[in-house]
Amino acid sequence: MIDRSAATVAAIGEHALIERLERRVGRHPAWVVRGIGDDAALVEPPRGELDVLAADSLIEDVHFRRRWTAPADIGRKALAVNLSDLAAMGATPRACLLSLGLPADLPVRDFDSLLDGLLELAEASRSPLVGGNIARSPGPLVIDVTVLGSVRRRRALRRSGARPGDELYVTGVLGGALAGLRLLERGLDRGTATAGLLACLERYERPAPRLRTGRLVGRQGCASAAIDLSDGLADGVRQLAHASGVGAILMAAAVPADPGAVEAAGLLGRSPLDLAVAGGEDYELLFAVPRRRRGAFFASVGRAGEATATRIGSLTRASGVLIEVDGEQRELVASGFEHFGGRTWI
Repeated sequence: MIDRSAATVAAIGEHALIERLERRVGRHPAWVVRGIGDDAALVEPPRGELDVLAADSLIEDVHFRRRWTAPADIGRKALAVNLSDLAAMGATPRACLLSLGLPADLPVRDFDSLLDGLLELAEASRSPLVGGNIARSPGPLVIDVTVLGSVRRRRALRRSGARPGDELYVTGVLGGALAGLRLLERGLDRGTATAGLLACLERYERPAPRLRTGRLVGRQGCASAAIDLSDGLADGVRQLAHASGVGAILMAAAVPADPGAVEAAGLLGRSPLDLAVAGGEDYELLFAVPRRRRGAFFASVGRAGEATATRIGSLTRASGVLIEVDGEQRELVASGFEHFGGRTWI
């Protein structure tokens, strides 16, 4: 008899893990015709809308470390980062797929806890788990999630729709996630940390995708372009400007820094602005908004009730991305995370 409380995933095997997962999923909404248990899931598309698909992976020692972060938070984040991509498109989540590469020595209790986090967010976001795969990993834990959403054909937000003169707005506050990561790297003692520093850890480990904000802004047609800030504000502005064929200028004084990041900046030897501009994984949304749609934009953000929106700059005809600091304009050189960019961490 296997002691399930102390067993590893290798001890109970692939089929037992799949059965264990299937028991956890529960009932599906009406649009899921067939979920887990067949070669592929069957999902009924909504009439008159486009399917929106996104996929992302979390890899141990690249995106997370198990000794730092609870398995439930890792599972939740694996879905959250994908939902953020749907939010940036103005899409409504409908279903998700989960593929796991599991080290043989992963405890079953960690497997269960990982599912706890993912399924909790799946239920809250109405994106039921309908299938996936489990395989053995000879190295790190790998979590790959694919999400399916939908959006009205003429209401999809893209990166390429912005025009010169559009204003740039960001939701929430920035820099908290990067501060949280750097604090974890330095061995922050959670037991003695202040509320502000713990909030930074929360931003890094449990990001909140702005699904309702993206959906309402998209439906009202009050943004010309959008992108989620998975790899930092500087990277997001550059990508949006490049896709739209415009330039941008940011106002440093307007960039909303996370209060926890402001507190952490002194401990980390960095400025709050640096953390806010360069930091990835805040998963806030960046919108380009035509001036004539400013009122509708703020109304949509207010109805969403997830976060405030702050104007941080505007788009220009001239190429390049600038930032104005103390009255002086300079090239925005800070960058966020880039795979194969010479670093393994953001």
